[in-house]
Amino acid sequence: MNTLFRIAIDTMSGDNGLEAVVPAAINFLKEHDDTILTLVGDETLLKAELEQHKQSSNDRLIIQHASQVVTMDEAPAQALRGKKDSSMRVAINLVKSGDADAAVSAGNTGALMATGRFVLRMLPGIDRPAICTAIPASNGHTYMLDLGANIDSTSEHLYQFAVMGSELARAIDANENPRVGLLNIGSEDIKGNEQVKAAHEALKNGDFNYIGFVEGDDIFHGDVDVIVCDGFVGNVALKTTEGLAKMLSHELKAGYMKSIFTKIAALISYPVLKAFRNRFDHRRYNGASFLGLKGIVIKSHGGADSVAFANAIGIARKAVMEKVPDRIDKHLQKYLVD
Repeated sequence: MNTLFRIAIDTMSGDNGLEAVVPAAINFLKEHDDTILTLVGDETLLKAELEQHKQSSNDRLIIQHASQVVTMDEAPAQALRGKKDSSMRVAINLVKSGDADAAVSAGNTGALMATGRFVLRMLPGIDRPAICTAIPASNGHTYMLDLGANIDSTSEHLYQFAVMGSELARAIDANENPRVGLLNIGSEDIKGNEQVKAAHEALKNGDFNYIGFVEGDDIFHGDVDVIVCDGFVGNVALKTTEGLAKMLSHELKAGYMKSIFTKIAALISYPVLKAFRNRFDHRRYNGASFLGLKGIVIKSHGGADSVAFANAIGIARKAVMEKVPDRIDKHLQKYLVD
């Protein structure tokens, strides 16, 4: 077996920690024999967890000790200065040193962004990293960025996000001409704040497939491949989407359980319901890329279970396979405005 992919996993961060991450790692390796995972965290706790899963002798699960943990409410600057041996920092250091091809963490988003930017540095021509993930759409999915790394983004930042999102779609989906839209409160040129209007003018002159303004209801239509927005707007849109999906699932289940007749209807429609649930299961879309760094860092949802976290590892593997940072760097200069 020729191992191609080495991924460092921050096992201590997030809401579920080892209980989600270790089973995710084990299950992922069962399906991918071309990957080695380095589990970063408290060595004693990791060994005990691996023994519980009868994986203490798995040579594709390497333990890298880290003595500290970045908490979910910790200030990024404090984590950066005071937690130099955190599981998050050590995982990213492994990418910097070349001992890992990518890092995955479910930890504090601000601390992860700050650490990634400090350790790995930015690609030339990119000012800030952006969080990007795929969101289910009617005929596939739509990439959306930024989803929370940057607040009050300038028009130049929005332009850079478009460049990075376009290249991600090219790399991951083999889409040679991804349609890029700018999220706004209307499709008319007069709508939006000054940053959005200025970005719109710049994007119209860019050397890629810019289709203009898109609105919130366009996110799920499937008529756009990449949606660009400020991190504040993107995060609100993402969390609203997740909340709506959970509410619909709860209400649908409650409705089918009301009576014997609705339960019979549920049995009859079970194949359709199962397909719908699988299609829009948020766990299938877990794993957001920090684009713009000189290395691959994937952010998992803080509350991810083992299924969702395994998907984030898969996103990291795919990004390594397609050499996403190299592709962005290679094509950057022909897109960026002087």
